[in-house]
Amino acid sequence: MLNTLQTNAGYLEQVKRQRGDPQTQLEAMELYLARSGLQVEDLDRLNIIHVTGTKGKGSTCAFTECILRSYGLKTGFFSSPHLVQVRERIRINGQPISPELFTKYFWRLYHRLEETKDGSCVSMPPYFRFLTLMAFHVFLQEKVDLAVVEVGIGGAYDCTNIIRKPVVCGVSSLGIDHTSLLGDTVEKIAWQKGGIFKQGIPAFTVLQPEGPLAVLRDRAQQISCPLYLCPTLEALEEGGPPLALGLDGEHQRSNAALALQLAHCWLQRQDHHGAGEVKASRPGLLWQLPLAPVFQPTSHMRLGLRNTEWLGRTQVLRRGPLTWYLDGAHTPSSVQACALVPPGAAGPERPSGSGPEVRVLLFNATGDRDPAALLKLLQPCQFDYAVFCPNLTEVSSTGNADQQNFTVTLDQVLLRCLEHQQHWNHLDEEQASPDLWSTPSPEPAGPTSLLLAPHPPHTCSASSLVFSCISHALQWISQGRDPVFQPPTPPKGLLTHPVAHSGASVLHEAAAIHVLVTGSLHLVGGVLKLLEPALSQ
Repeated sequence: MLNTLQTNAGYLEQVKRQRGDPQTQLEAMELYLARSGLQVEDLDRLNIIHVTGTKGKGSTCAFTECILRSYGLKTGFFSSPHLVQVRERIRINGQPISPELFTKYFWRLYHRLEETKDGSCVSMPPYFRFLTLMAFHVFLQEKVDLAVVEVGIGGAYDCTNIIRKPVVCGVSSLGIDHTSLLGDTVEKIAWQKGGIFKQGIPAFTVLQPEGPLAVLRDRAQQISCPLYLCPTLEALEEGGPPLALGLDGEHQRSNAALALQLAHCWLQRQDHHGAGEVKASRPGLLWQLPLAPVFQPTSHMRLGLRNTEWLGRTQVLRRGPLTWYLDGAHTPSSVQACALVPPGAAGPERPSGSGPEVRVLLFNATGDRDPAALLKLLQPCQFDYAVFCPNLTEVSSTGNADQQNFTVTLDQVLLRCLEHQQHWNHLDEEQASPDLWSTPSPEPAGPTSLLLAPHPPHTCSASSLVFSCISHALQWISQGRDPVFQPPTPPKGLLTHPVAHSGASVLHEAAAIHVLVTGSLHLVGGVLKLLEPALSQ
């Protein structure tokens, strides 16, 4: 029933063509809230930390929630998208709410909205708005001490922005994403993100490029919002032991620095005694913004940072000869960060064995993202095989409700995968040189597909394949060698293509297989569903 609230593909296109006033959308959200039995003022009781950004906002929220939970506080956490199960979006004390709780609050809200409909309004809000409303109800009813709320898209007109009085706001790293909704420059995007600032409510941002930082500063000044620039993690570590982070990657340090400021500010504003001692230092200015205080992170803060888990972001699964690198990077800068550590580079010593070491890319990109730009950034990783598939765990999504997506059609996603493959092969031809790419099979491989007849072949060195779903792609990549992922017999035709056939032999004999899964959080979620069955329990 929840999935029927997803806007279907045709309607989505119509909405894009006839998009109304975004302010009206926010007013509609307030009306839904009222029909559900709450007023905007009720949300003030949730002591909200509201976080936006292009990259790292989810990780920042996860760090912040874990820090405050380590103080013994009861936390609520609303995030998107989910990776495996929709319940992940609404968490209490770091755990997705139970199926029983989800069901109870879903039907309570659904029936309430049904009862209050009249001729002048649409009875049900779309998918994301419904879940946002539901999260507010869950957090209020379950009496959390605070709620960490991650913005969906943008900020100014995001449906979470009906929040009037958060305790503190945060802006993680900005970049280009969702251009059709937010604008095609970082400055336009910064304007949207700064829309969550509120008069008199402190806000924090990590260091941004000068243009978008100036936009954030102006947005804050216009409404008298005190905006602070976060000092680096190094500044907070000075004079104490280094901070251990539960999330890998250099880029997580700026997310952790922002999370520390958000937690510290929240504790101070709630008159909590364990906020941490501010080091005696004169407040500085950078780009005309005051620097946030440098303080000594408390033992609770250190514990929270160390214990933070956030699946699908710089996550590594080691399984026999296979090492899976899962990173939902989907913007140019986040994919670049992901490509800085090519698969295999950070892994253990090469296992003993006579077979080759094989690198495989599993990629998909959705929405208005530029796949050619993302794939170009991944070229230097020197993959032996590039594999493309849609974000569908199985060809049929029946019985797979958490992974269903009615906003695109099957034809669209498959054609998109073929386009990604063509981009890759084109880039490959441009870059091909004898010493740059290793050729896993003696025959030249053209742009090939397991879905459609092969295009006219032309030589390229790296082999590429398209599969119709994630399960088929993983079956081909793992060749039955992942001790956990042991699907039934592969479907007929999985190896009929020459590249699939020759590659299967190479993968079967390989001493080590390094697989990078990236380009889409939804792809990573589908892969995790199959590789980690416990996440579906």
